[in-house]
Amino acid sequence: MEKFAEWLATHCKGRPVFMSDNPAYDWQFINYYFHRFLGHNTFGFSGRRIGDLYSGLVKDASKASEWKKYKITPHTHHPVDDAKGNAEALRKFKELGLKL
Repeated sequence: MEKFAEWLATHCKGRPVFMSDNPAYDWQFINYYFHRFLGHNTFGFSGRRIGDLYSGLVKDASKASEWKKYKITPHTHHPVDDAKGNAEALRKFKELGLKL
């Protein structure tokens, strides 16, 4: 967790924002381990759902699941695969000119 916190500090401007496909599930692990091993959570106490971000970027709340088409790595429910797919989609948002 120390290395993760250091990586975030190096690659983020200001406080990093936790983004996930399902922050209600993913958040509990990140929050627990940051508190357990560092005594604080680098992300603070909130996160964002990628589907909500995408809906806002395309200005259409009905498109909350459409972003998943931009994943390349199959959704296997393995944390690394799922994180890769989410990162691929977020990168695609930028490639499409969607302002994050």
